[in-house]
Amino acid sequence: MPGAMQTPTTIASVRALVRDARAEGKRVALVPTMGALHDGHVELVRSALERAEVVIASVFVNPMQFGPHEDLARYPRTPEADTDRLAELGVTAVFMPSVDEMYPEGRSATVVTAGHLGTVLEGRIRPGHFDGVLTVVAKLLSIVQPDVAVFGEKDAQQLFLVRRMVRDLNLPVDVLGVETVREPDGLALSSRNRFLQPGERADALALSRALAAAGAAADRGVEAMLAAAQGVMQDDTGVRLDYLAIVDPRTFTGASDEHHGPVQVLVAARVGTVRLIDNAVFAIP
Repeated sequence: MPGAMQTPTTIASVRALVRDARAEGKRVALVPTMGALHDGHVELVRSALERAEVVIASVFVNPMQFGPHEDLARYPRTPEADTDRLAELGVTAVFMPSVDEMYPEGRSATVVTAGHLGTVLEGRIRPGHFDGVLTVVAKLLSIVQPDVAVFGEKDAQQLFLVRRMVRDLNLPVDVLGVETVREPDGLALSSRNRFLQPGERADALALSRALAAAGAAADRGVEAMLAAAQGVMQDDTGVRLDYLAIVDPRTFTGASDEHHGPVQVLVAARVGTVRLIDNAVFAIP
């Protein structure tokens, strides 16, 4: 039987755990999270458990990826429920460091920058966000040194940038993307969904409906896909659109109307006080 789940809170203790696992020839997987776990996170953990004997889930609300007017204080924190759920899933350890443990001298002076791609789409709405994301992911990868790190495909731009960072910096880790988990009605699971009021919950379905409309128009090209998705978003007065874009998933740059092959449709919107994102990949023949 596997041993009891460990709950290291220091960098030294999680490194010791990994060192022992390596001595036994075991593969290590890391699942970075900010907690408030839902079924989407469960799929990340299950994918990790299929690929490694030792699975470490981190739970850390990273202040570096929140802007001065964003919802850091409001971000949901459910550490006891998260720990219980991860124990049920069978992870080896939950690494739950404090902010002081991760940033002992305050905000890190050394930052991994996302470059130009960190300033568009999500990066335009949330300046500096991706520099904060890449910095904490780099720190976690350095601390745990996993064989594989698992991320959700719902955060498409984040996943692209993490993969690019790993490639650019020659980090010895495989980055695995796991398909977005949805409610039966199509709403992508998110820790922020819990803040939606009943009427707003119905409005939020506009995001997945817009993606479906874009996909249905894929045989007519990028402009037709954009028009179909925009029509859905404009019809829903309860939703304030932040952006709607179609990119080449291989480069994350805008797809032209002459594009053929895979495209990724990205949408972000505010429903009441809640900001949601979603995406889907289609093929243009």
